[in-house]
Amino acid sequence: MPSGLAALLDDIAMIAKVAAASLDDVAAAAGKAGSKAAGVVIDDTAVTPQYVTGFTPDRELPIIWRIAKGSFFNKLVIILPVALLLSLFLPSAVTPLLMLGGAYLCFEGAEKVWEKIVPHEVENLAEELAELTSPEHEQNMVKGAVRTDFILSAEIMAIALNEVKSLAETSIWLEAGVLAFVAVAITIAVYGVVGLIVKMDDIGLHMAGKENGASQAIGRFLVQGMPKLLTALSTVGTAAMLWVGGQIVVHGFGIHPAAFIGLHEGALAWVVDAALCGIAGLAIGAMIVLVHHMVAKRKAG
Repeated sequence: MPSGLAALLDDIAMIAKVAAASLDDVAAAAGKAGSKAAGVVIDDTAVTPQYVTGFTPDRELPIIWRIAKGSFFNKLVIILPVALLLSLFLPSAVTPLLMLGGAYLCFEGAEKVWEKIVPHEVENLAEELAELTSPEHEQNMVKGAVRTDFILSAEIMAIALNEVKSLAETSIWLEAGVLAFVAVAITIAVYGVVGLIVKMDDIGLHMAGKENGASQAIGRFLVQGMPKLLTALSTVGTAAMLWVGGQIVVHGFGIHPAAFIGLHEGALAWVVDAALCGIAGLAIGAMIVLVHHMVAKRKAG
């Protein structure tokens, strides 16, 4: 009996060692994949706050939580299994699908540029405010944020999958583990930071009410600075849509703009590639916006 128990404990110990090794592989591969996707993660963080701007403070965190839940669903329920299946059975379809998503990001970014250049007229301020505070407007903003998140999440997961496939030894379970790890970690990080950003003005108000002089100064700085930061993030988010969308489409065609002028590595090559892909994204998005408005005008007529 003791020998049987000892053998069982040995088996359990061996299983634990194998599981620990597998977890180490997942963590290591996920770390490499996460670093490769850092640029898209930053863009995701910059894009999201604009979907919360304009809501009352009591609705900000609930809206972010709704978007975060949509992001978890996008990554874990839709993208992860689809990415694994396509990787196994139809890998050639991954790039065209990502390019379609990239074109949608270009459209979203160009549409926001168009709205800033040609803002719509406010006929009735009371009606406008009622619309902005309506459940329908909140629902539309959440849906828009989750759609944009889907494209950015697909890009992040594709980068992660490509990175884990480059390992010397891999399996479908390791790939699934890495994708799940990246999905959870990045979603928590992105929406945690977004939540902190949009509530920073409330934190500032709280600190400004303290008796401590340093706390009051920091609080006033936060209250005064957050509107400017949110405006800047809105601009960065729009630029990020155009850059990432343009990059997905342009690179999908096998074109690397910086390489045409002899830049292949380094910070300068990255900046030039990002700028040229952003210009390409704006051009692609502008064409889609033009077609969209022409079709909408024809239907209205």
